[in-house]
Amino acid sequence: MCAHNACYSNPVVQYFAANSFTVSQHNFGNGDIQWCFSQVKGTLDDDVTDADIISCVEFNHDGDLLATGDKGGRVVIFQRDPASKSSVPKRGEYNVYSTFQSHEPEFDYLKSLEIEEKINKIRWLKRKNQSHFLLSTNDKTIKLWKVSERDKKIEGYNTPCDPHSITSLKVPVVKPMELMVEASPRRIFANAHTYHINSISINSDQETYLSADDLRINLWHLEITDQSFNIVDIKPTNMEELTEVITAAEFHPLECNLFVYSSSKGTIRLCDMRQSALCDRHSKIFEEPEDITNRSFFSEIISSISDVKISNSGRYMISRDYLALKVWDLHMDSKPIESYPVHEYLRQKMCSLYENDCIFDKFECCWSGDDSAIMTGSYNNFFRMFDRVNKRDATLEASREIAKPKTVLKPRKVFTGGKRKKDEISVDCLDFNKKILHTAWHPTENIIAVAATNNLFLFQDKL
Repeated sequence: MCAHNACYSNPVVQYFAANSFTVSQHNFGNGDIQWCFSQVKGTLDDDVTDADIISCVEFNHDGDLLATGDKGGRVVIFQRDPASKSSVPKRGEYNVYSTFQSHEPEFDYLKSLEIEEKINKIRWLKRKNQSHFLLSTNDKTIKLWKVSERDKKIEGYNTPCDPHSITSLKVPVVKPMELMVEASPRRIFANAHTYHINSISINSDQETYLSADDLRINLWHLEITDQSFNIVDIKPTNMEELTEVITAAEFHPLECNLFVYSSSKGTIRLCDMRQSALCDRHSKIFEEPEDITNRSFFSEIISSISDVKISNSGRYMISRDYLALKVWDLHMDSKPIESYPVHEYLRQKMCSLYENDCIFDKFECCWSGDDSAIMTGSYNNFFRMFDRVNKRDATLEASREIAKPKTVLKPRKVFTGGKRKKDEISVDCLDFNKKILHTAWHPTENIIAVAATNNLFLFQDKL
């Protein structure tokens, strides 16, 4: 990072003027695809413990591994069956590869505060050798994990109890053994956040990463655990003047100097670390003017952005607020280029959603591998898919009733008024305890992972 502004009249404008991307049409969207059930991980019993609830889902960069974190502080890694890449009947099958306890519950005695073990985010590093590396975080502590395999052991050491009894030297030999997958913590990054960590994002240089809490964003080097740089600080001198908090943050996938962060006021700020060491001034701010006709007591709450993701091409980004999913062109900060209502029928139920705290749920969103489609979750174990190319959308359901191989998912519709059709479900019958908060899309194929309470559903396109 440097603070020499003289070298850059406007680095962000220069970058976007020189780089143009188009959406490739590889048929990732749901318009021409029939999605079918592939697998479900976790018990389908009604008795669910709080510790088993999945709190994050993340594919690695080639899609061969899929990691989940839960409220009990555990990380479970699933590996794709090597045969499934070439075998059509088994395509998309994932099996448990490694399970380990990432975080434990802690207690801050100075603040008399319990620190939950819940895994808030998992992020994979790009693979550089035979081992895999990932970052996981709870509210306060970030850990770098190394996941490696061992299928050989060395026998025949010259280690007798009595050194004087050695009569001959033996050459140790390497023998095969049952495959063991070991997860070991390589780095622990702690004591840098006063508030709860909501985001971590690895830079495209694969050497640094950011971590964000409610009021600050820190920049870390993966090799240095006792020092981080504060790059965003929105904490006011007087906390009574606090008007917004940071809700999500992410690095640009291609440019190591750019990152975005969203706020509870419905704004997204694009920052350039080349402009200054402290990015207290944004390069661009993305904000949609409020619709006066929909103004209500709940407007400020539902406008809060719960997740933001930059597209794989680096040209677009999506933001998720309570009711809608919006696509932004990083060239244009005046308004979103696309807006998709996720569950607009809930606008009439804000009072009850406020009373049961559902209005504060934080839904995530994700891109397909070629940026032609986007996905996010809803209630009643529904999840929504939007085809940006064909301008089609679908509401699908992750439920135990469809947990049979190759079962095709039928589009679901919510009845809001008029004459109710046979397959429609009334908005009053939706189960708000069943919610899809976390979703992930395979980076190159039509395979999606959906977390439904304690179950991980895997779906794929019908071949």
